[in-house]
Amino acid sequence: MPKAYSGDLRERVIEAVETGASRREAAERFEVSVSSAIKWLQRWRERRGAAPKPRGGSISPLEEFASEILALVAGHPDLTLVETVAALRKRRIKTSRSSLWRFLDRHNITLKKKPASCRAAARRCGASAPMLDARARHA
Repeated sequence: MPKAYSGDLRERVIEAVETGASRREAAERFEVSVSSAIKWLQRWRERRGAAPKPRGGSISPLEEFASEILALVAGHPDLTLVETVAALRKRRIKTSRSSLWRFLDRHNITLKKKPASCRAAARRCGASAPMLDARARHA
């Protein structure tokens, strides 16, 4: 989305109209759209200011539960995104995977992408040790 016009340009358009030019003439002279000039003049007459309206700034509904969510993630850092969503739903915090991901991204937190596979779990438990011995015998 393009940036807002500068306050200086807005003031010059308003000043030109206040000194006798039509809105269309002022818009043409300063190379802005007629609708912009009309809106700036309306805002000037209503509020005595032509500053641009604030942009962005939407707040996630999850921010209300930020301390709970961050505590859950800190207490269980091995949870995946889907598992974290399930844990939050048990706590009656409605969310989706994508909104939780955006929340965690804003707070610079990353999670595991996948749960540990069965094969990886078996190695940690030592279950694959006999297979290594069998391979060693054939070598």
